[in-house]
Amino acid sequence: MASPRTSEQPPPHIDPTQAPVAFGSWAIPKLMLELQDAELFTRQRALAALCDLVHDHERAYEAILSGCMERLKILLQDKDDLVRVKTTEVLYVLASHSLGRDAFLRFDIVSPLANLIKDPENACRKNVHQALNRIAEFPSGAVFMVSMGLVPKLLLKVSDEEERIRALILSTLSCCVSVDALPALESDAVPVLRDQLSHSSAAIRRAATSALVGISVPADGKMKVCEENLLPILVKLLSDDDQGVVANAAGTIMNTAVITKGKTESLNAGAITPLLQLVGSENTAVCANALRALTVLAEVPRARAELLEHVPLLKSRLTHPKAIIQRAASTAIEVISWKP
Repeated sequence: MASPRTSEQPPPHIDPTQAPVAFGSWAIPKLMLELQDAELFTRQRALAALCDLVHDHERAYEAILSGCMERLKILLQDKDDLVRVKTTEVLYVLASHSLGRDAFLRFDIVSPLANLIKDPENACRKNVHQALNRIAEFPSGAVFMVSMGLVPKLLLKVSDEEERIRALILSTLSCCVSVDALPALESDAVPVLRDQLSHSSAAIRRAATSALVGISVPADGKMKVCEENLLPILVKLLSDDDQGVVANAAGTIMNTAVITKGKTESLNAGAITPLLQLVGSENTAVCANALRALTVLAEVPRARAELLEHVPLLKSRLTHPKAIIQRAASTAIEVISWKP
């Protein structure tokens, strides 16, 4: 008679690196227990399984309400590289949920997470910055990160990181600067950002110029932009292939030109011609920022005289379907047509 044979191979569709997931409502509680296991392999498998589960919205909320954030906070300090990588990956996914973001702040996950920006594992650092970026996209998260002094630490890492991670850091800095620009200014952020404006990556240029828009809001920021001779660079970026870069460059010029020195340097750099070319752009942010920048520059008599012959172009924007463009064009025409 034939004897039965048992294969040594695992059944199909079974991942041996993941912990077996219990049925129904027992799945998350079982993984929570395994995350505390003393055996390294058990923790690794539990994290791998949890990583897959939290992509489901219901499971993600169940995990957060089951207290997984406190467990993950402890695992951020684990000595094993894979455990840290998987832990930061789970946190990155959970940060996409409003309940997860609240838990980040409530349980102070940001602080131990930020300690891993110097982690030797590239994948871990990438997950860390993806999670931080998601938290910073919301004002409460950005305020929290600024208050804990994270901005100077992020600035120090900009030039050291690879392209993808660098873009994430700059994007996070842009969010932080939008709520409070002073910590970035005190950390000498403008020279750091200036060095990124010529980068070949559009994502890096876009994030750097976005941060400069926020930095140029306070008076000290406007002066720093002028002192670092950034306006000629920004005028050149008005011809960039990326529309986000163009909109941000025009926005920074608009903010900086509020002060007299900003007006003078913008005009000397030849800002009027490229800004006029952007008035016809179908990109709302580009067109609106160009119109506003021209409005500020028109406060200078010689600029106003030059712009008078272009009033018909500005009037064509009064019929634009977007109200923001109509208002910007109307204000620009009013300032340019003003007579003493």
